[in-house]
Amino acid sequence: MVNAMKKLKRFAPLLGMLIFPVLGWIYAHTDKPKHHIYSLMTDLDRAIPLVKLFVVPYSVWIFYIYACLIYFFFKDINVYRRSLMTYAICALVCYGIYTVFQTTVPRPDISGSDPVTRLLLFIYHRDEPFNCFPSIHCFSSFMVARALYASSFRSKLNQSLIYSMSALIIVSTFFVKQHTILDAVCGILLADLVYRTLLLLERLFKTHKSKPAVKQANM
Repeated sequence: MVNAMKKLKRFAPLLGMLIFPVLGWIYAHTDKPKHHIYSLMTDLDRAIPLVKLFVVPYSVWIFYIYACLIYFFFKDINVYRRSLMTYAICALVCYGIYTVFQTTVPRPDISGSDPVTRLLLFIYHRDEPFNCFPSIHCFSSFMVARALYASSFRSKLNQSLIYSMSALIIVSTFFVKQHTILDAVCGILLADLVYRTLLLLERLFKTHKSKPAVKQANM
C-alpha cells in the first residue's frame, strides 16, 4: 500500500498535462472569424510551394509534444514543469493575440483521393484558417528543443532526434500553407522569451532562498 502511494505521488505531476484539453477548449472559442482579419503573407511565403507530404510531421505535432514532455518528466522533473508552464503561458498569450489581431493564411485548392491528400483535407476541415500569428505549432516545437538545450541530460542522440523533429514540424507549417514565416518567427521568439524568463525567476528564487541559510551558518 505504501509503495503504491509512493508510485502515485511520483507520477502525480503528469496530471499537469490535463491543461491541454483545457487550453484546447479555450482555443476553440477563439477559432472563429471576426470582423477584421489580417494577412501577414509576404512574397517569400507565396513562393513556398504546397508539398502535401509535409502534412505527416504537421499532423503528429501534438503527440510529439506529449512524448517530449513525458520524456522530460522521467529525465528531470524541473525541465518538465518549466516546459509545461512555458506552453501554458505561451498558449494563453497567443489566444489573447488571436482575440484582438486575427490573421489568416490563404489555402490552395486541393484535389486527390490518396491518403496524404485526405489527411491534409482533414487538417483543413478540422482547423479553421484563422489564428495563425503567433504559431502554436512553432512555439511549442521550439520550446521542447529549447528545454533540451538548457537541460543537463542532453546527448547527441536526443539532440539529433528532438532538434530535427522540431525543425521539421516548423518547416511543415509553411509547406502545408498553415502559417507564414512571421508566424513562426514570432512564435519562436515568444517561447524563447518565456522560457528564459522562467529560468531567470528560478535562479533568483534559489539565490534568495539560499541567503538565509548562509547568514544562519555565519552566525
